[in-house]
Amino acid sequence: MEGGSNVEPSPFLSLFAAFSYGLASMAMVFVNKAILMQYSYSMTLLTLQQLAMTLLIHFGRVMGYTKAKDFNMATAKKLLPISVFYNANVAFALASLKGVNIPMYIALKRLTPLAVLVAGSFSGKARPPTQVSLSVVCTAVGVIIAALGDFSFDPFGYSMALTSVFFQTMYLILVEKSGAEDGLSSVELMFYNGLISLPFLLFLIIATGEIPHSLSIVYDKASSLTFLIILILSLVMGIALNYTMFLCTVVNSALTTTIVGVLKGVGSTTLGFVLLGGVQVHALNVTGLIINTAGGVWYSYAKYQQKKKMPRKVISDEEAHQK
Repeated sequence: MEGGSNVEPSPFLSLFAAFSYGLASMAMVFVNKAILMQYSYSMTLLTLQQLAMTLLIHFGRVMGYTKAKDFNMATAKKLLPISVFYNANVAFALASLKGVNIPMYIALKRLTPLAVLVAGSFSGKARPPTQVSLSVVCTAVGVIIAALGDFSFDPFGYSMALTSVFFQTMYLILVEKSGAEDGLSSVELMFYNGLISLPFLLFLIIATGEIPHSLSIVYDKASSLTFLIILILSLVMGIALNYTMFLCTVVNSALTTTIVGVLKGVGSTTLGFVLLGGVQVHALNVTGLIINTAGGVWYSYAKYQQKKKMPRKVISDEEAHQK
């Protein structure tokens, strides 16, 4: 979908974008877990995912399968902050996992919707309807209740996770702004983000010493069919996740994308309890998850009602070509 058409997306497209992002994001959690159990070099894996995505879009454009515009340096400079925030989000998220366990990490990252709402109010964005605001607060309260008293406190890990929330918030808001103002489609946003991200990622994997050892491990494990299948699936899911995330943000909003991420986290946590087992469930956890899910459902309903009341903007083909 082209971001610069100024045509109000249909409710079906909005729902499809949100659902596909949630599904891809949830699947990616388990795919990444499977690959990282055999290959612990997460930054190298992320670099391979970005490289695969960028090359796929490039060759798709060359062969005429996508309508992505040619690379433009001025556009790349405008989108540079997006890539900076994207890579900072990933870096701080990985750093937080050194001191915070995964359930607490997920709980802290679920505070992103509230951060997006607050940041939107400071950036001059129109105030969302009361039901939307209350649903986001409800979701955040559910996260806090679920996390209370269940995890050990690690100042460094908490600070890294909350810093990651900040960078993810800025990243999502910039993605939404770029799609609206610069007329970039979700595919074009993916291409620019991947192309600009690669130098940062290469610097990180060299600075952390992952290369060349990480590449030699890939070579050694290449004889394993299971490893190759999981690695290829991880690369494919990385592309799918990036596309659906950008699509959801451009078609809907940064707030919708983060709420879908919250609901995905609830689903992933629930599946993790069922599939992994051996995890104690306390009353606060269950209560918090119920409140969290109720907030997400409430938000979805409020946004749907808001979209129904908004008149659809339709412009002529002539006007569209003039933009």
